[in-house]
Amino acid sequence: MNSAKSLRALLLGSLACASLAPLSTSAAEPGPLSLWYRQPAKKWSAEALPLGNGRLGCMVFGGVERERIQFNEDSLWTGDENPSGKYETMGAFQNFGDLFIELASAATTEPAAAEDYRRELDLATAVSRVTFKLGDVTHAREVFASRPDEVIVLRWTASQPGAISGKLRLQGAHDETTAAGADGLRFSGKLPNGLEYQALASVAAKGGKASAQDGAFVLEGCNEVLVFLAARTSYAMDYAKGWRGPHPLARMKEELAAASKRSWAELLAHHTADFQSLFNRVAVDWGKTEAGALALPTDLRLAAYRKGGRDPGLEQVLFQFGRYLLISCSRRPGLPANLQGLWNDSNKPPWSSDYHSNINLQMNYWLADPSNLSECALPFFDLVVAMLEPSRQATRAAFGPGRGWTARTSHNIFGGHGWEWNIPASAWYAQHFWEHFAFTRDTNYLRTVAYPVLKEICNYWEDHLKMRPDGTLVVPKGWSPEHGPREDGVAHDQQIVWDLFTNTMAASAALGLDADYRTQLAGLRDRLAGPKIGKWGQLQEWMADRDDPKDQHRHTSHLFAVYPGRQISVAQTPDLAKAAAISLAARGSSGDSRRSWTWPWRCAMWARFGNGEQAYSMIRGLLDYNVLPNLLGDHPPMQMDGNFGITAGVCEMLLQSHAGEIELLPALPKAWPAGSYRGLRARGGFTVDVQWQAGVLTAATIKADIAGPLRVRWGSQSATLQAKAGETLQLDASLKVR
Repeated sequence: MNSAKSLRALLLGSLACASLAPLSTSAAEPGPLSLWYRQPAKKWSAEALPLGNGRLGCMVFGGVERERIQFNEDSLWTGDENPSGKYETMGAFQNFGDLFIELASAATTEPAAAEDYRRELDLATAVSRVTFKLGDVTHAREVFASRPDEVIVLRWTASQPGAISGKLRLQGAHDETTAAGADGLRFSGKLPNGLEYQALASVAAKGGKASAQDGAFVLEGCNEVLVFLAARTSYAMDYAKGWRGPHPLARMKEELAAASKRSWAELLAHHTADFQSLFNRVAVDWGKTEAGALALPTDLRLAAYRKGGRDPGLEQVLFQFGRYLLISCSRRPGLPANLQGLWNDSNKPPWSSDYHSNINLQMNYWLADPSNLSECALPFFDLVVAMLEPSRQATRAAFGPGRGWTARTSHNIFGGHGWEWNIPASAWYAQHFWEHFAFTRDTNYLRTVAYPVLKEICNYWEDHLKMRPDGTLVVPKGWSPEHGPREDGVAHDQQIVWDLFTNTMAASAALGLDADYRTQLAGLRDRLAGPKIGKWGQLQEWMADRDDPKDQHRHTSHLFAVYPGRQISVAQTPDLAKAAAISLAARGSSGDSRRSWTWPWRCAMWARFGNGEQAYSMIRGLLDYNVLPNLLGDHPPMQMDGNFGITAGVCEMLLQSHAGEIELLPALPKAWPAGSYRGLRARGGFTVDVQWQAGVLTAATIKADIAGPLRVRWGSQSATLQAKAGETLQLDASLKVR
């Protein structure tokens, strides 16, 4: 470890928990985990605030006289299994529609000047609020997307009785006709692919009068109004059933009927308990924001940060925002997060708002296990497993008979593949199947779900690797029908296949299965052409040494082995780690490198090198250049991988476990001199809490899910411990059990 320690120092020099309090329910006192603004949103992607229950989501604008709640349901897709393989026929994620709430004065007078306006999103409770004063009446609207009740719920209250009058309108995004009846508003439709869908909005008013008129719901002199919005499709994640289930109307009626029997307090309590069962697992604190900055609305706070201001609280909000978004758009049963998570206001969204297999979908899920949201990764696995047969068929159609399967760069929810074959895609997907086990140690999942997938993807590579004259194995060229040949042995491809074989061997050993096959894979892995160091000290991207040190392209694909892979590490392969760091530094962080997804990947890689300063600069880079006023990532256009990825990058700065040991505070920057975290996860089934002062570890707590040995490291200190199942180990600054 001495060489690793000296290399870590070289990289640093040359390349130069307290639980957070929940957000106050007072709109005048935003809590530490809130986004808030002094004006309504005008731009959907940049300013509206996202809510979601995993499957059903919305963007809240916070209008005064006209509120807009644009909503989505994750399975409203055009397209099909796309046997032609053409990108333009793959289909796209669709906008579902809008719920509009209008004050009675909106249609008859000029917009009134609202006083004391505040719009906010409470990340700790997943509730959006807007409050404003018109005349002597204060209005408040609160919205959340309930997982247990499967509806979006809105409450409108006023400070004086009988002060709520207006209209509710429900509008579809595909020219549907909305009907209004005693039970509320509804529209339905069928997409060209036969997918049926339905939206329902019911209203419960206290005081005054509520009635259906001319396709809207009219409110007159009400004291309080509750609105329940439901939306579903006939999609089923089942290839054998043609991806279709029953029409959703009957189920939605039952859900609305059940929700409408509950009071606002009961609905809110159910929602909050469900959401916080996931969100509250992790808390971070690496500094307090000064009162002056904390008092600013989020857009002005972001502007101040971009001028060089110090705002650790904003960085912590960004970290927790990634967790909030994943909880909000990836829950079982449901689909995984797509390029825009769950939120989309277009029927022709950028890149179809699809699933991109060349990094974007993977980056969406880097945070799931380390940030203690393992359940949120399950929709990803569910979709991959559901797509196995159409993926096999598409692979055989493109490349001829053979075992296993792989994927194109883009795919939809029906097993349909679109733009350009990305041959290592399935092997990269396989990494997530293994990592989920590595963190959870769920052997039943490994045996029944992950290992069969890993083994089948290995079969594909057993049949397709190419042997060079020197006996080494390489990923062959010529596998992109649309864009012609690619070179043999591209570093990115080689590293992903190495990762696949290594993880499959580990899975086999964990299950005590297929010992002979494990030996066979080991032989193949050891013959793979490995990483090379080029003439200017860099890690080569190609088999030939033709890297350009002036190339600052945004892609760092040839550094997969550093992160999210584990083939290259400071401790075990110091020379390759140094070469990889040289490559990473050469790519820079300006111009084309400024993309929402580039900062997080580089943050995680710098963290793996132990370089906290460079890792921290990636957090600042994302906030400086590639987040919008509502803190959503901006490629541009808006996409979610930056939000998800930066949370994963911060996890790597605070805790690492990929190299066979738990390393505490491996890349702590000077900007975070004191702090704590609670609830981060380490491989092996461990939950970790840590405290530090003046950049020095002061205490740590490690809880073990299962019995077994663990090695813990902080700086040059290390300890080997034995944990019992369910045991919590309290460690002092010298890593001794207290």
